[in-house]
Amino acid sequence: MRRPFLLVGLTGGIASGKSTVSAMFRALGCVVIDADVLAREVVEPGEPALAEIVQAFGPAVLDARGRLDRKALGAIVFAYPERRRQLEAITHPRIRERFARRLEELAADGFRGIVLFDAPVLIESGGHKLMDRLVVVFVDEATQLARLMARDGISREEAERMIRSQMPLAEKAKLADHVIDNSADRATTEARVREVHAALTAEPRRSPA
Repeated sequence: MRRPFLLVGLTGGIASGKSTVSAMFRALGCVVIDADVLAREVVEPGEPALAEIVQAFGPAVLDARGRLDRKALGAIVFAYPERRRQLEAITHPRIRERFARRLEELAADGFRGIVLFDAPVLIESGGHKLMDRLVVVFVDEATQLARLMARDGISREEAERMIRSQMPLAEKAKLADHVIDNSADRATTEARVREVHAALTAEPRRSPA
């Protein structure tokens, strides 16, 4: 079925400023579907994914209220890539289901603009192949490291480990239809977002083959 809107994947890396760029696109009238929001929804108490996570990672990943302790779980999956893949095998199918339902709702409503899927591991999961276009938010390595250390109050060693656990931004940028360099000031980024938005607005609305 052909979609009446353009589906655009937005991805980047930790501390790249993807959320900031996403908010800029939203302000320009794009509908944003946030994969992180979907990921939180599928692990709410009572959801099947939460029970599977506890079974796989142990009760220590729950807080005192029985909700997922994302920081505790994150410490495990950032340290061990195979554990991250185990978590993704549990959550990604549920996230994809919710994402598909949201697209169906937008199509039924006749939305004809740009739908942005904001997802940090869009390329790693292969989800970028389902997008009409791919936008990557890029920052240089030194800026990414400094921002992550400042944001999370962590050591250089820990920040480097977290960055290394992800696909390099330079590799992601090679797959992009549009790259937004967020290494400079906000005004520069906003100007680039407007350029990319204008280019996407001119795109025909179509579904991938």
